[in-house]
Amino acid sequence: MLSLKLDGKIVWVTGGSRGIGRATAVAFADVGCDVAVGYRESAKGAEAVVAEIQGKGRKAIAVKMDVSNAASCEAAYAEVSEKLGKCDVLVNNAGVTADNLFLMLEEPDWAKVMGTNVMGVVHCTKLVLRDMMMKRGGRIINLSSAAGTKGGRGQSNYAASKGAVEAMSRSLAVELSKRNITVNCVAPGVIETDMSAEVRKLAEQEILDRQLVKRFGKPEEVAGWVVFLASCYGDFVTGQTIHVDGGLKMP
Repeated sequence: MLSLKLDGKIVWVTGGSRGIGRATAVAFADVGCDVAVGYRESAKGAEAVVAEIQGKGRKAIAVKMDVSNAASCEAAYAEVSEKLGKCDVLVNNAGVTADNLFLMLEEPDWAKVMGTNVMGVVHCTKLVLRDMMMKRGGRIINLSSAAGTKGGRGQSNYAASKGAVEAMSRSLAVELSKRNITVNCVAPGVIETDMSAEVRKLAEQEILDRQLVKRFGKPEEVAGWVVFLASCYGDFVTGQTIHVDGGLKMP
């Protein structure tokens, strides 16, 4: 039987109450990990994910947090460490959008997106790195987006945030390689989640026309790549961005 060598690992998934985050948290439980499910607003959703993981025989906790706030992240990781242990794998999944045409975007739209999508990665990564460096090992997987490299109308702030995450991940991979810590990104295309519902409704055919695979992706298809990068089969992969986008093409 194929072993990913993840049994007993402690995984922290931000934005884990729904969509890709939820699928990722459950996927890690399926391969023997204990999981901290970070959430900002949906306590009910996070507790449902925790119950599902516990039903698989693994430990899980729901951790309320706002990734854009450093103090909130610090309190959340203190709870993770106390109840589960020091983090072996961090999945920076929490993210927001504030789409609009460039000239219509206001300062709060930029602050909201950059504060969550970029500084959220910074805050959580700084916390786990202290422990990972002491253990001389760890995995950091950041959720990017096809928008980080492929242009789209009304997403200049979101695209900028994901491009920043990918660039930061490459630099971190260089810094942390000697400590046996890998840093990678997974960049989904249009996935069947609540976040993409409006885009899929307004531009379904346009999106599908640009894809080689003529359907939208599923959260589990993204989660599988996150687990792969955290596993022993991802040992030789760092500083990379894996595109899970159905062959999305530039216009």
